[in-house]
Amino acid sequence: MRAYLKLTSIVAVCVLAGCSSLSSLNPFASKPDAKTAPAALIEFKQTKLMRQKWSIAVGNAGNYLFSPGVDGSDIYAASNDGTVAKINANGQIVWKINAGMRLTAGVGVASNTVVVAGEKGALLAFAEDGRLRWKVQDSTEILSAPVVGQGLVIVRSIDNKITAYDAESGARKWSVERPLPSLTLRTMPGLAIVGQQVVVALPGGRMVALALSNGGIKWEAVVGEPKGSTELERVADVSGSPAIVGRDVCAAAYQGRVGCYDVVTGSSRWFKALSSEVGVSADERFVFAVDASGILNAYLRDGGASAWRNDKLSYRKLSSPTSFDRAVAVGDLAGYVHLLSREDGSFIGRVSTDGSQILAAPIVVGSSLIVQTKSGSVVAFATE
Repeated sequence: MRAYLKLTSIVAVCVLAGCSSLSSLNPFASKPDAKTAPAALIEFKQTKLMRQKWSIAVGNAGNYLFSPGVDGSDIYAASNDGTVAKINANGQIVWKINAGMRLTAGVGVASNTVVVAGEKGALLAFAEDGRLRWKVQDSTEILSAPVVGQGLVIVRSIDNKITAYDAESGARKWSVERPLPSLTLRTMPGLAIVGQQVVVALPGGRMVALALSNGGIKWEAVVGEPKGSTELERVADVSGSPAIVGRDVCAAAYQGRVGCYDVVTGSSRWFKALSSEVGVSADERFVFAVDASGILNAYLRDGGASAWRNDKLSYRKLSSPTSFDRAVAVGDLAGYVHLLSREDGSFIGRVSTDGSQILAAPIVVGSSLIVQTKSGSVVAFATE
């Protein structure tokens, strides 16, 4: 995920001020500083080789983030031009359709319901055979992938409204509107269903759990506390999707911190200062987070002590990392997938895709690692 400034009148102030603290996000910024140039790739002996199993072209992402959805062994992918495709575990296209409009987010899938977001807040649900099941109009543009579960489709729109729809009919079940800071990043904070609640990452450094039954607030946690004398300095949006393992839900915020919270009560287990644009991932032992300068950090999930950090991929616009086969996988701006040792953060493998940026976190499907590039390649890798 990359973050873009929300286009409001306050952006003009940002431009005049030089946007020093958000220069990497400012589309009007001057020439890149040599200090923030992408790090050159270092050579190393690869001890975990990856081979490409298959690659499918689904279409360019445009200025949006698309991540494949998984239901069993089937993979669903979408692109900005309206393409939605179902791919089986062998890399064969089961079906490919056009949604009839440009898409802005996807894919959410569960229980044979495949959901994508279209332009101007349209929400479309398809059956497992590609047939349109329903289409509804949400309040405004949707940038985060919908989540599907417990008979519901839940989305967050950029006006900070969280809405649940019936997965079968598209009927609206409930809607909750949260306060929106005066300046936010044009990001894709995610959602995750766990048990009978949905955990939602929000602008302003907040993370909230809502009851699936009626949208009632079960708890709210602070991930990033806005600080500073200017609106720009006070941007502290939660990045990426909440990572849930056992009783822990972990998250990170831009100009905020990284930490884990009790998924039932929302109480803080631990937190560390960190600024991240892409969020976190977690497994049974570690929490992995990429900071705003591209340093990959690993923390012990039990207590938050620093386990290791790798700064050799600085400013390479890394994706959120993913724990995979006793390694950590992360994509970069040039379409490389890097494998790092889960135990000490050293490089153990590297493989290329189509040369375009990998925006979304790699996903694990069985024994395969799946990535989707900005240019629209969905690629499966296996380790040897």
